[in-house]
Amino acid sequence: MSHQQPAHGSGTPVRRAGVLYATGSWCARHFVVVIVLWIAGLVALQAVQHAYGGDYSDNFAIPGTQSQDGLDVLEKHAPSAGGYSSQVVVHDADKPLSGLSSQMSTVVGSLQKLPDVLSAQNPLTAPSSTGGPDVGPLSADGKTAYITVRFSEQPSSLGSGYLDGVDSAVWPLRSAGAEVEYGGSLGELARPKANDRVSEAIGFGVAVLVLLIGFGSLLAALLPLITALICVVCGLGLLGLLAAATTFATVSPTLATMIGLGVGIDYALFLVTRHRQNLMDGRDPVAAAGAATATSGRAVLLSGCTVIIALCGLWVSGIGFIGKLGVAAAVTVVTAVLGALTLVPAVLGLTGRYIDRIHVRKPVAEVEPGPERGARPGREPTTERGPTTHGTWHRYAQRVERRPWWFLAAGVVVLAVLAFPVLFIQLGHIGDGADPRSFTDRRAYDLMSSAFGPGSNGPLTLVIDQSEVPQSDRSALESQAQQSLAKVPDAAFITPLTATQDGDVLTATAYSVAAPQDERTMSLVDHLSDDVLPAAVHGTAADTYVTGTTAAQVDFLDIVSSRLPLIIAVVVGLAFLVILAVFRGLLVAVKAALLNVLSIAASYGVVVAVFQWGWGGPALGVSGDVPIESYVPMMMFAIVFGLSMDYEIFLLTRIHEAWLATNDPRASVAHALEITARVITCAALIMVSVFAAFIISDNIVVKMLGLGLAVSVLIDATVVRLLLVPAVMTLLGRAAWWTPRWLDRVLPHLDAEGSGTTGGAKASGNT
Repeated sequence: MSHQQPAHGSGTPVRRAGVLYATGSWCARHFVVVIVLWIAGLVALQAVQHAYGGDYSDNFAIPGTQSQDGLDVLEKHAPSAGGYSSQVVVHDADKPLSGLSSQMSTVVGSLQKLPDVLSAQNPLTAPSSTGGPDVGPLSADGKTAYITVRFSEQPSSLGSGYLDGVDSAVWPLRSAGAEVEYGGSLGELARPKANDRVSEAIGFGVAVLVLLIGFGSLLAALLPLITALICVVCGLGLLGLLAAATTFATVSPTLATMIGLGVGIDYALFLVTRHRQNLMDGRDPVAAAGAATATSGRAVLLSGCTVIIALCGLWVSGIGFIGKLGVAAAVTVVTAVLGALTLVPAVLGLTGRYIDRIHVRKPVAEVEPGPERGARPGREPTTERGPTTHGTWHRYAQRVERRPWWFLAAGVVVLAVLAFPVLFIQLGHIGDGADPRSFTDRRAYDLMSSAFGPGSNGPLTLVIDQSEVPQSDRSALESQAQQSLAKVPDAAFITPLTATQDGDVLTATAYSVAAPQDERTMSLVDHLSDDVLPAAVHGTAADTYVTGTTAAQVDFLDIVSSRLPLIIAVVVGLAFLVILAVFRGLLVAVKAALLNVLSIAASYGVVVAVFQWGWGGPALGVSGDVPIESYVPMMMFAIVFGLSMDYEIFLLTRIHEAWLATNDPRASVAHALEITARVITCAALIMVSVFAAFIISDNIVVKMLGLGLAVSVLIDATVVRLLLVPAVMTLLGRAAWWTPRWLDRVLPHLDAEGSGTTGGAKASGNT
């Protein structure tokens, strides 16, 4: 086995400036070219995206699932009964709708003529059901009805312009005084377009204040914000072009904006911090920008790659919907990294020594005198250490050294309390009933629930494929199946089985006693597909399916739930290997993985308490208690685990750097806390403000992600950094940097901030 042994003295050979140093200095020297190219690229991407960019829509269908197979059977044997259904809900509070029969017929006829419409059912001429007064397209009082419209494509993917045709088609009913609302996917298409500008403005406003207080310089405060915004806009342009080639979820651009702004500001902040310190050390602006890119830029590159790896790990789920969400977020992370390595040095070259000219207080050194102090313009920094400062954070670290177990216990208790609600997490799909009442799909949901019961918002289509059953046995099969469907728990009503025109398929519609997102509805889907329908055709060659939007959502939930542990294992494993390859410390990598998992569990708990338990949900604009959207935990894990590595790598880099220089593990922790306190605190406050600003979104999923990401970053920057990391590193001591010799040989050598160009030693000896 081997220990990482620190090297001392100035005799360690200094490495030549690498690619990052050359890139940063070139961009700083040719700042006009670089800035013009970025702005030209931004304008070009926006123009092309506006002309050829695609739309976003949600499609939970997964090939090979029972719901998708059932839909395929319907499309083959009864195209007009297949496809994707939505409801056009009609209501007149003053009189029965029978008085509007001519207008209803005109509307149904117009809807049938729209592109991508397979069929539209007139509720006033549809045969009445015999199962109860609340079942059927016309309510018992005759004042509410719904037109079932079936589309060949998901309505939410047809583009906002499609609504013009729908509005024109239903105009006769509206002009007659009836209320017309759109439910299902058609209602999602009619939702107001998400406007993230308010959230972005709030996040930017808080970021300006934080940076002004932290930096004391107006230019230094604005530079990370401006470069991050340019990178995000470029990334969104690229995402729009990708959306023209494949379908991305509706939350994709908002998610990409959140992540892009957060990491873009952070990455630029790290470079600006190091650049200002280099200027104070006497470097010229070009050399200062080059050195910042070679040091902090290396950490940015490593952190960005870790985030992208975590996001790409979502493809392990095998679900295109989830994998594409990871791609959407990764696009803006890529542009943020590219911007940090090229655009930021260029702007630093533009500002020159004037970066601190406009200030609200006198600029101070951001980095404690250490391995890079004493550098002169045109020369590489040396390994000589300057005097050591002992500020508040250093004294705090010394207190942790004296009682590490107390601080470790305090941190674990805090995380355990916050994570407790995750034990009761209920995954599901957030229905239209949680949307604001200003949305047409919410109004349609309320009208349907009031007139036909909550289960009417999520009808289940039962399909029995009897094409392989002999004609002589089909009558007995239908009778046997009808008896099995007579009394099903949690089913409000199941319509009689009807045969398709070719006679090969039997269909029925089941309505739950509860709303689509209720646990009882999900149990009903599983009971019908796993027990009732197989028993109904037992002994025959018939195949059975439960399909429809709600059934597809349940299948999606089941697959996501089963594959979440795999996603966690892959993401944690990849991040563990990255930390291990960078710092060559086995226990350091184990510590990083475990602490990040604990902090993510705590953020999960907060999300469950707020949304599922309703602790603060109404204050956030959420109507009632809602389940946790099935893919939110998976997305949060990948994003949070990747983002938390920013601070982990930044802090561990400084601890490792001090350890190599001093051979004192405890003093290294104090040194790292002292020199990273301001920049990590500023970066965390900015990222928290950016994420938290999206809580005001009307989209419940965006609210969940915004709150979850904000809480996780806050926990990571406080509980983890202030309590757990210093306590654990103190307790581990020298053992933190131990790596078995065989493992050290097989691991790739990745260079973190500073060690590649600053002359920091890298040595390992045998023990």
